Amino acid sequence: MNEVTLAKIEKLLAAFTVWLEGYGETSWDHQSYFGGPVGRKAKALYYRNKKVGMLAVAPMIFSEAFIPSARRLFAKPLRFPIADAHYAMGFAYLSQAYADTKHHAKAVHFLEELEKSRCLGYQHRCWGYPFDWETRQGTLHEGTPMITTNPYVYEAFHAVYEIDKDPRWFETMRSIARHAVEDIKDFPISETASACSYTPFDNGGVINAAAYRAFLLTSASIDFGEELYWKIAERNLNFVLESQNTDGSWFYSIDGVRDFVDHFHTCFVLKALAKIQELKPSEKCREAIDKGIAYYVANLLDEKGLPKPFSKAPRMTVYQRELYDYAECVNLCVLLRARRPELEKVLNDVISDVLTRWVKPDGSLRSRELWLGWDNVPMHRWAQSQMFRSLSLLVMKERGIRSASQVA
Repeated sequence: MNEVTLAKIEKLLAAFTVWLEGYGETSWDHQSYFGGPVGRKAKALYYRNKKVGMLAVAPMIFSEAFIPSARRLFAKPLRFPIADAHYAMGFAYLSQAYADTKHHAKAVHFLEELEKSRCLGYQHRCWGYPFDWETRQGTLHEGTPMITTNPYVYEAFHAVYEIDKDPRWFETMRSIARHAVEDIKDFPISETASACSYTPFDNGGVINAAAYRAFLLTSASIDFGEELYWKIAERNLNFVLESQNTDGSWFYSIDGVRDFVDHFHTCFVLKALAKIQELKPSEKCREAIDKGIAYYVANLLDEKGLPKPFSKAPRMTVYQRELYDYAECVNLCVLLRARRPELEKVLNDVISDVLTRWVKPDGSLRSRELWLGWDNVPMHRWAQSQMFRSLSLLVMKERGIRSASQVA
């Protein structure tokens, strides 16, 4: 990446930090339409009876497509633990990039907010959504721990611990790992593989959930010297590897119903595998990553080389592109570009588009490119925080590369 582009990214991050300070740490969300009582009932009806339910959800889908700011009528701004974790990581990376205390203090602030927002009633530290989430299986109530959230929180505490070695962060990491072992359930799929539950209460089968848990416990097995953690992680890892389709893709779930292939869930799986491969290299994992990246480049980028939401869509979408896909694309490219040179071009194309079209005058980022216009409502979880973290990681890596070359 050239110096001019890096300087533009750093300017973006500086402006974003000022915006975040002024805007505040709560926001509306992608789920604002369906997280309240009216939206949840409409969504539940849709899952029970699509024809009747479509009439109930249609006004909200119309609003999301044409008047996205109207989500303010359906919910209030919330604080999202997954966003706090991403902000903590982003500021930790900037602290390392610039060797300063200002960004470190912001990272610590977000960790302290996370300590306040953890799920109640559990022995070990864990986090979930701050709203009731209606799913095909029923309602996941506010405060239900999710294995798709807790690895980010673990990484956030780990990132700050790497800087200041505060034992508080280390003990929180230990507690999160114990939650992932004791509260999340395993479901054997083969002699060598197990799926895991999404929460402590479901029957498993979601592929990115197993990938998340595999990464968390692989990391924890090294951080705490616990061989049991790796044994559990390895079975979840094998489930992910065995669930990969022959073309290199992964469905969302093995339940035979949610067989869509989308952009950011594919990135979730690939980035977990990339991190595991770095910690516990194996030929099977390397092959799965290579097949997955080949599929990703061929099917989840459009003719301009930009992220597209689905390669196999489950339904009609109200948008062309979304910030979450861009954020995860940047993340994936930063992790794997050294091994897969084609990702360097993808990274540069995506960054160029973000800098050209997605940055708003106030320093925040657009949330979605709709079929007509933009969704400009800033949503921390979807995906202001994810893009902030991804770009901060990129800056840290780029500055590290430059420092190393200067030493050489």
